[in-house]
Amino acid sequence: MSLFNRSARPTLRSVIGRGNLIVALVGVAMTSLSLTALGVLALRVYADHNLHLIARSISYTVEAAVVFNDNVAANEALALIAATEEVADAQVFDASGQLLARWQRPDTGLVSELEMQISRALLEEPIRLPIVHQDRPVGSILLTGHGASLMRFLLSGLAGIVLCTALSAGVAMFLARRQLQGIIGPLRRWADVAHAARIERAFDQRVPPARIAELDSLGNDFNALLDELESWQTNLQSENETLAHQASHDSLTGLPNRAFFEGRLIRALRNGSKHNQRVAVLFLDSDRFKEINDSFGHAAGDAVLVAVANRVRAQLREEDLVARLGGDEFAVLLTPLHRTEDAERIAGKIIDSMQMPVQLPGGHSVLTSLSVGISIFPDHGTTPGALLNAADAAMYHAKSLARGGQYTARSEHLAVNVQTRS
Repeated sequence: MSLFNRSARPTLRSVIGRGNLIVALVGVAMTSLSLTALGVLALRVYADHNLHLIARSISYTVEAAVVFNDNVAANEALALIAATEEVADAQVFDASGQLLARWQRPDTGLVSELEMQISRALLEEPIRLPIVHQDRPVGSILLTGHGASLMRFLLSGLAGIVLCTALSAGVAMFLARRQLQGIIGPLRRWADVAHAARIERAFDQRVPPARIAELDSLGNDFNALLDELESWQTNLQSENETLAHQASHDSLTGLPNRAFFEGRLIRALRNGSKHNQRVAVLFLDSDRFKEINDSFGHAAGDAVLVAVANRVRAQLREEDLVARLGGDEFAVLLTPLHRTEDAERIAGKIIDSMQMPVQLPGGHSVLTSLSVGISIFPDHGTTPGALLNAADAAMYHAKSLARGGQYTARSEHLAVNVQTRS
């Protein structure tokens, strides 16, 4: 429902354009009607005055015919004048009021009827003028005007209104378009920037300056708001990345934690199963961590863990992964694994890296060692849990053998262990 209402709403362009057009049309219509009304009044006064002049002219012309009661001469004189003037009906009466002569404009159909209707509506009543001979009335004239001139004026006025309306509509649309370029243009650019910020989170875009001062000031405030949103987004992304890293990495060593390791292991097993590749999991445990921690303190234990993490990471390939599972336990993911001997070789390098003393806080140094257990996918398990348990079991087996001072490589779980002294 809201989408329908939004699509049914008029645009600002249509509202401003329609408003300008209506104002222009109303102005033209009012002006045209006013001018037409004034023109009709002026023409009415002129037509009445002209009708009186025609009546006087007829009076002078038919005066002799009326005196001698010559209706033939009166009709000829009346027709001679009335036929060339704006007269619809002319009647001449004698002194007793008897009709002596009459002339009527021929009826030409609808046009003539329309002209008569206009004359009746706009002109005064038929005028009556006495015929005077030697200062004595000898008869009278009754004259009715014709509306041909009024009709032509009204038709020309209507044509002028239509023409002015069309011109005004064109000018109004042109001016509205120019006005819209200064108003709608900036608003449309703001809408595009706001849409990009809302949908695409693109807070780096800015609206350009506008020619109108109020719109330019609003655009500056809009850009300032975008600056704040961009800064807020940058800080939020940085905080999210920090939180994501903290959630998936060990705070002490900087290594991935158990959850991150298991997720990578799941993907590695899925990929290995798909491409028929082998994957190795190494389980590492410090042999003397508790002793070092109890003897030298927690700071020394932390230093050992950090040293172990750095040394193990240095022995791995770029695509391999080492993680701290917790306490003094570490796990290594080797993928892809081409040969089982490669896992043993890397485990040996990790064990050899522990031969260098670890520097402790306070100037002390200590030697540490690692017990390593190896499990291979799919030989020793096909799930993350099975592989970690197999590597853990191999590591404990190696640790138990190490207590007897042995270095062993057990083929079943490929347990590897070395014993060194501090």
